[in-house]
Amino acid sequence: MDYYSIKTVHQTTVVLSMVGFFARGAGGLAGATWVRSRAAKTIPHIVDTTLLASAVALAWQLGLNPLVTPWLMAKIVGLLVYIALGVVALRLGLPLRVRAVAWVLALTCFAYIASVAIRKQPAGFFGFLV
Repeated sequence: MDYYSIKTVHQTTVVLSMVGFFARGAGGLAGATWVRSRAAKTIPHIVDTTLLASAVALAWQLGLNPLVTPWLMAKIVGLLVYIALGVVALRLGLPLRVRAVAWVLALTCFAYIASVAIRKQPAGFFGFLV
């Protein structure tokens, strides 16, 4: 697959992942029963696996090493924080307030990761503050 095809797959799955996480988080906070359905639990794994695979393919094609590419390392660290916050946000047994705060923080983290990707700077949107 060529670079632009992989990039398109990556960007598409970024949007699908964000929309899916937003919907699942909002649904979970609202008490919707569909968030416990098999599809709501399976589809995100397919989307996120495709997202990760396309990210690795892009980095490979571009010869990027996160150990020497600060913005890529920032995205990886941001991803780990996003995953941790997402787990808390989507865990139905936790108090609503904890899940809501984690959901908002996870969405903010997702926006940070996207801003790092766009700006190719580890500061992401925080770079506009300084």
